[in-house]
Amino acid sequence: MNRRTLLDALEKLAGGTAPKVVLFGDLILDEYIHGDVGRVSPEAPIPILSARRKDLRLGGAGNVAANLGAMEARVEAVGLVGDDEAGEQLLALLREEGLGTDHCLNSAGRPTTRKVRMLSGAQQMLRVDWEVADELTPEQEEQLGAALAAALPGAGALVLSDYGKGALTPALCQRAIQAARAAGVPVLVDPKGSDYDRYHGATLVTPNRREAEEATGRRIASYEDASGAAQHLLTGLELEAAVVTMGSKGILFRQRDGSEGRVAAQARDVYDVTGAGDTVVAQLALGLAAGFPFEVAVGLANAAASIVVERLGATAVTLGELAARLILSEPPRGKILDGDTLDGALEAWRAEGKRLVFTNGCFDLLHVGHVDYLRQARERGDVLIVGVNDDASITRLKGQGRPVNQLEDRMAVLAALEMVDAVIAFSEDTPQRLVERVTPDVLVKGEDWAEKGVVGREWVEAHGGQVVLVPLVPGRSTTGMLARAEMAPGGSGGCGSASSEGEPKGR
Repeated sequence: MNRRTLLDALEKLAGGTAPKVVLFGDLILDEYIHGDVGRVSPEAPIPILSARRKDLRLGGAGNVAANLGAMEARVEAVGLVGDDEAGEQLLALLREEGLGTDHCLNSAGRPTTRKVRMLSGAQQMLRVDWEVADELTPEQEEQLGAALAAALPGAGALVLSDYGKGALTPALCQRAIQAARAAGVPVLVDPKGSDYDRYHGATLVTPNRREAEEATGRRIASYEDASGAAQHLLTGLELEAAVVTMGSKGILFRQRDGSEGRVAAQARDVYDVTGAGDTVVAQLALGLAAGFPFEVAVGLANAAASIVVERLGATAVTLGELAARLILSEPPRGKILDGDTLDGALEAWRAEGKRLVFTNGCFDLLHVGHVDYLRQARERGDVLIVGVNDDASITRLKGQGRPVNQLEDRMAVLAALEMVDAVIAFSEDTPQRLVERVTPDVLVKGEDWAEKGVVGREWVEAHGGQVVLVPLVPGRSTTGMLARAEMAPGGSGGCGSASSEGEPKGR
């Protein structure tokens, strides 16, 4: 799938009316207890976790809802929570994300499903599940069915998120599918278990490789195997499409008309696959609700999943983060950002825990001094963002005849450098506003600025960052290059030395 097509789709989402998606499933509260292990218990041969902090997150169907909300969809959640503290916390998390909870039912006799994970650093040591997965009572089943019917009007898609905790009974699944299809609303199922009959007549299902093997009784070791399993599901359940997520091999999809596609995985480092399936079904639902072609919805789902597997635990991907990933994955042109894409890139980098480095300059005639300077800057962190004066600001600073190279060319050359991760222009005489927008962990300038005062120093240091002055390559400067060009045979002198006086060496 062409990245430009996917970016165009995201622009339509950002600029249009947010589609409504109804989410029906098993709502779960995820609790993460972080700490350190330094000794073994004297009571038993087990490690002692010294707890430091606790995080609460939306899990199960709640994570699907969070993914939809992060992409700015209007979400109505339908499900059961207990009459307990965990239920109150879960509903509060949904509301904090701007997700609808009017159709979430409170059940006094059924506790909220809660998963407690204990971690030392990034290593999960133990998971404790609090749950009752008994069948619903007839009264609960009827209440959920009525809540779903009340939530459905105006929806562009319905997601059934089945975590096997009892909310999606066969009767409720069929009631939901029939009501949605009668209203022309596509139904997407993130399935559970081996009996998929309850999903008969849905628009599509999204099993992972293991789930597809369990449901079809087929071993899946290749795309061809996955294609056969997908066709088995299409035929047996009378679906319109089947999507099989295959981890590091990406996604395979097959449609009723016989068309088939494969999307390669994009993750750079797989850290934790928790919640990746939630992200896929959420993105597919959003794409179909927005009226995107099926292939575009799959492409966005794959790109979003590549982000979440690089993070710890179940997380959601925002529209800005997804756009930034698509842009930045097209070097070198993808490194050239504007205001909107910069914000999305910053959001994504910070979510990944990256250390951000910023520097700025004119970079009119690139030379070895620039290259060495940028390499030193990049060594101070994980991401190097370079601010570049636009043409008008250089003319004000340096005089007529400068810049020699126009902004578009200067940014393209910088973007082609391996050590540069992002390039963005600014029009002011100083980069103060851009520094504040980026708020880097490290602000880098040449050591010749030691006595001049580094623009942005106070802001960066006030926000916990540091300013680093790096040494420059002696005798290398744009001023010197222009002077030599003027004195060379045939030199026109069109960029006279007076216009470049005072430019720092190496800059």
